[in-house]
Amino acid sequence: MIDPQHDEEIDRGGLAALVAFSAGDLPTGELPTTDPPTADPTGEIEADRTTVIESDPTTVIESDPTTVIESDPTTTGTTIGLDPQPTPVGGVPIIEGLPVARAHRWRRRILRTIVLLLLIGVVYYGVTLFQVWTVGRSDQARPVDAIVVMGAAQYDGTPSPQLRARLDHVVTLWDAGLAGVVVVTGGNQPGDRFTEASASAAYLVDHGVPEGAILEENASHNSYDSLVGVRDLLRARGLDTVLLVSDPFHSLRIRLVAQELGLTAYVSPTRTSPVQGKSAYAREMKEAAGIALGRIIGFDRLLSLTG
Repeated sequence: MIDPQHDEEIDRGGLAALVAFSAGDLPTGELPTTDPPTADPTGEIEADRTTVIESDPTTVIESDPTTVIESDPTTTGTTIGLDPQPTPVGGVPIIEGLPVARAHRWRRRILRTIVLLLLIGVVYYGVTLFQVWTVGRSDQARPVDAIVVMGAAQYDGTPSPQLRARLDHVVTLWDAGLAGVVVVTGGNQPGDRFTEASASAAYLVDHGVPEGAILEENASHNSYDSLVGVRDLLRARGLDTVLLVSDPFHSLRIRLVAQELGLTAYVSPTRTSPVQGKSAYAREMKEAAGIALGRIIGFDRLLSLTG
């Protein structure tokens, strides 16, 4: 049989306990509960900064502005810590060394550019060398205002074998009636009694060229200055079309220089030069290098750089 007084005491005791719990008077563990506490999925609940917080994706977590929230791509929650890591996008981690990656890309671009420029330079030089070779083996002999022979070494008034080969070719062109004027070029070295021009003029006179048809440019010491002197001599006489005589390897450069100076220039290389074989090939390669650079910066500036 149920005692109403006993039931009333139980109700009063439970009510007192509930009031005491609400007031914070009950010790921990004495609160009667109807539902067990939610279990931590990891088995551990820590109250420090490494606690993993499980939350709804739509939940906004508000924290102290000094707190750093880090996203761990291996978890569904957010890790709170002091050392921030880049937030992955689409599950792919962001590379921390992005500036390093950019530096690598720039280095690769610079390397590719250098390689490309080197290839262009090699092709450009190869084309120029081929032009030196082909022009040296061509003959543009035709009627002109003047035949111009480029100077070479002379020995006390006697032309060297190289200069003599050029002069012999001039005699052939003169006899063909291609011009009414011959211009000889070249100064002298310290201690020489004769210039290259005077030695050339004497040789031509001895081989049938009238002395009155010969003009001497006898102050120069390089091909560029020789052609500047030739231009001035011819312009003073109203002449500007020339047929240039020299060794095959030398022909392209003197034609380009003459054209740069405003002359209408053609070439007729000698075929009897003593410079042959490997020596000729070496000279052609050197000429190609000078011509390749001279075309870019100008032959006058090339002379100022190389002397």
